[in-house]
Amino acid sequence: MAVAPEYRARRIKVILFDVDGVLTDGKIWVLPIPFVQPDGSIGSKAVEAKGFSAHDGAGITLARLGGMKVGVITKRISEAVAIRARDLKLDFVYQGQAYKMKAVREIAQKAGVTLHEIAYVGDDVIDLPVMRQVGFAVAVANARAQVKAEAHYVTANEGGHGAGRDAIEFILAAQGLLAKCIADSIDESNPVPPSMDIGKGGD
Repeated sequence: MAVAPEYRARRIKVILFDVDGVLTDGKIWVLPIPFVQPDGSIGSKAVEAKGFSAHDGAGITLARLGGMKVGVITKRISEAVAIRARDLKLDFVYQGQAYKMKAVREIAQKAGVTLHEIAYVGDDVIDLPVMRQVGFAVAVANARAQVKAEAHYVTANEGGHGAGRDAIEFILAAQGLLAKCIADSIDESNPVPPSMDIGKGGD
């Protein structure tokens, strides 16, 4: 008998996200930046840019208010991801991970949780090994068909357009915490929300 997604979501204490195609729309902008070389000639270097959803940032604040830890695991290495992770004060940031289960096992140990208490949000086949082992596997709306087929829940929105928020709100709702977390996030006497996602570009 299949286990209902809501039941799986009730046990979650850690939420982990892939980045490209999940917290972004999957586009990777490589921008050439000109500079003057020591000999006076003009050279260029590439800078990678990504676009992140403010809705997801607010969702991560809600997750934190719900007592959850949040992190990202991505194959690519990008300063844009490092900056966004610092802005959001993410608990776990793993870049350069071709095989993501190693990072997941390390995170589980650090957080003191089991794999059944971890949710993972992915979009491509590189995410399948993790999705097959965690307690709650989420595919974004723009995920590959193979990934959607093995997910416990598919978000309404696409990556980079609020998919992360969908996953977080589903988990909080299953735990009966969503309304309280929203109320706490707009309570001016609560010191937690202003300290997150403050948009200072990683300063």
